[in-house]
Amino acid sequence: MHRILIVDDDVKLADMIREFLELENFAVETVHDGPACLRCDPQNIDLVVLDVMLPGLSGFEVLRRLRQNSTIPVIMLTARGEDVDRIIGLEIGADDYVSKPVNPRELVARIRAVLRRVVSSPRTTASDLAVGGIRLSSASRDAWSHEQKLDLTTAEFNLLEHLVRNAGRVVSREELSAAAFGRQLSERSIDRNVDTLVSKVRRKLDPESDPDQRIKTVRNVGYIYALSSR
Repeated sequence: MHRILIVDDDVKLADMIREFLELENFAVETVHDGPACLRCDPQNIDLVVLDVMLPGLSGFEVLRRLRQNSTIPVIMLTARGEDVDRIIGLEIGADDYVSKPVNPRELVARIRAVLRRVVSSPRTTASDLAVGGIRLSSASRDAWSHEQKLDLTTAEFNLLEHLVRNAGRVVSREELSAAAFGRQLSERSIDRNVDTLVSKVRRKLDPESDPDQRIKTVRNVGYIYALSSR
């Protein structure tokens, strides 16, 4: 049974989500402000559903602090149509987002999709990948750049893995969106969210050198992981 933490100051909404998730066989805990979330032990939680607007600390600040020492999957709850909130969440390290008002069935589907991406199935586990100084372990979901271990979120790992598996081939934004988030988005959201993720991965691969060195932009199409000549 997966353990879900709901963080939302709307007590009635949090209880509604909890009841729905419990019917779907999740173990659920609810808290109602940012500091309470940070006091929870991430080792005892499989996924956090985190509202952006919280008392005490904003959801963004809570996520920022979580990401300092944890890769626990986080789904953000954002105001409908607030692309800025979504982009900021992805930039900080969110794995997905759901717009308010929350559709419980959609939230359950997103939770299950993120958990599937986090937990590698033995049937789909592949051997390690090593291309152009990048090494990925699909089994442990760890990544290294020239022996330096990378701190990647679930969506970032999925995106990088897809690019590396297709090294030397142009990959469209639509394809990367499906790989990173497990679903197709609107055209506008695809462009913004994929571009944000690519920017983050580039910085983590080459923090002190040319950020466009390995993941190159193919204008109006997508991206390509360039085979290294070094």
